[in-house]
Amino acid sequence: MRQSIYSLILISLTLIGFISGCESDTDGDNSNPLVAVADKELTNGMLYAAIPNHLSKEDSVVFAQDYINRWIRAELLLRKAELNLTPQEKDVNKLLEEYRRSLLVHHYQQKLLAQKFSPFITGSEVNTCYEEMTDNFRLKDPIIKGLFVMVPKTAPNIRTVERLYKSEKQEDLVKLETYCFQNAKKYEVFLDQWLPLQDINNTLPESISRPEQFVRYNKHYQTSDSLHHYFLAIKEYKLGSELAPIEYVEERIKAILVNKKRLEFIKQLESDLYEEALKDKSIKFY
Repeated sequence: MRQSIYSLILISLTLIGFISGCESDTDGDNSNPLVAVADKELTNGMLYAAIPNHLSKEDSVVFAQDYINRWIRAELLLRKAELNLTPQEKDVNKLLEEYRRSLLVHHYQQKLLAQKFSPFITGSEVNTCYEEMTDNFRLKDPIIKGLFVMVPKTAPNIRTVERLYKSEKQEDLVKLETYCFQNAKKYEVFLDQWLPLQDINNTLPESISRPEQFVRYNKHYQTSDSLHHYFLAIKEYKLGSELAPIEYVEERIKAILVNKKRLEFIKQLESDLYEEALKDKSIKFY
């Protein structure tokens, strides 16, 4: 144990001297070993290259000590693997070649996708996908349209908010917006877009425990805690298990269609390359 502690202290002193001198000389002692496991050595240069440039000297020492520890453990595991695996188990050349091939093909595909693939999706395609895959667009939880206000208890004229947030008049909505711009901590108007009720639920001081029943029977909801008043107006709702409105899942549909087009593009690319190779006789059948 004493020898281990002494070794750690020695490594720390070496690191401090190494890092302190990095700015003035990064070439002189780069080949000097810091630690060795059997015949494998970790040198000053290897460690210096691994340390991020933005670290302070103190953080560099901590990083370096951790890096050395991880390097030692990795080398010990590798040494054990070399000693205990059969020659057949250690032969990874085939795996490496397969990985290299797949990696090159992937890079080439990504390059062609960036150069030639157009992800443009039409409204007609969105509608068709929506109609053909309705079972995939069922809601799991209620969604709502409406507005939500969170006002500090110290804000003036709270009764004004109580009246305005329930109103259906456009001029009252403008008045509410003006008031909230000056006083509210949070003000969300989503009259033209659907929002998961859970998004509002996460903001309330006490979560709504039965959301399906809640949206059925509550057009307006008001609560408070020690710091804030909360106001929620629900203009429209859809229950869980209902078919989601197309505008609510439009971006998800577009992502599905883009991915489908990407796969079709790659498949067509493979087919074109095959036909081209047949024509120029790059493929020979024996």
